[in-house]
Amino acid sequence: METLSVVIITRNEAARIRACLESVAWAGEIVVVDSQSEDATAAICAEFTPRVYVRPWPGYASQKNFGIEQATGDWILILDADERVSPRLAAEIRTLLAGTPLHPVYRIPFRNYLGNTWLAHGGLYPDYHPRLFRRGHARYGEREIHEKLEFNGTLGSLEGPIEHLTYADLATYLHKVNHYTSLEAEWLARTGFRVRWWHFLKPIPRFFKYFIRKQGWRDGFRGLASAVLLALYPLLIYVKVLERQDVAKASKDSSDF
Repeated sequence: METLSVVIITRNEAARIRACLESVAWAGEIVVVDSQSEDATAAICAEFTPRVYVRPWPGYASQKNFGIEQATGDWILILDADERVSPRLAAEIRTLLAGTPLHPVYRIPFRNYLGNTWLAHGGLYPDYHPRLFRRGHARYGEREIHEKLEFNGTLGSLEGPIEHLTYADLATYLHKVNHYTSLEAEWLARTGFRVRWWHFLKPIPRFFKYFIRKQGWRDGFRGLASAVLLALYPLLIYVKVLERQDVAKASKDSSDF
């Protein structure tokens, strides 16, 4: 049977990391890369694995790639602290690695939660992501925000889900949206991206896509909230890009005097 390394990046995840680690305690190796947490995250991780690396935060892609480089298993599974490997997925991975895998990379369906409710519609399920791969066949690309796993070879699909406890409540949802849109805006501003008037029309088709076409309405209030926030996501980015450009322009104008 081929061996499995689970790679997890963390920062201040003491409240959530134990359940994540318990869901993969069966794996041959767990590698944790902690970004200098100020709580008990690293200590909790040390209960499950001696492979805990504490280092400064360089960005999502760089931190995950560092973890990948430390892994020694034949296969690598990437997890975040707010994710849990379901019993069904755990059994499926063990069966896969006990046989002869047909593909070097496998995508896994995600079940995304808002509070205790699984959002089964609105494009949020099965929400596949490539997360399991043979060592040496994949790594994360240059982009540090919404990083993408780049791989070579064919892509297979698993059926067991990763349980993604995305947001404990709506306040957490809004906090994360604010955080990620700020990161996206900063990155776009650095690239010289120019906001145009038609960018502000994007929320309309996005809301229709998630709430109507992908039937987010079937998840009730939480489906509506999710569709609205997904629709507004790019709008928040563009407004923040404009804010940064205004600040940069004001700074340049003042330096000219």
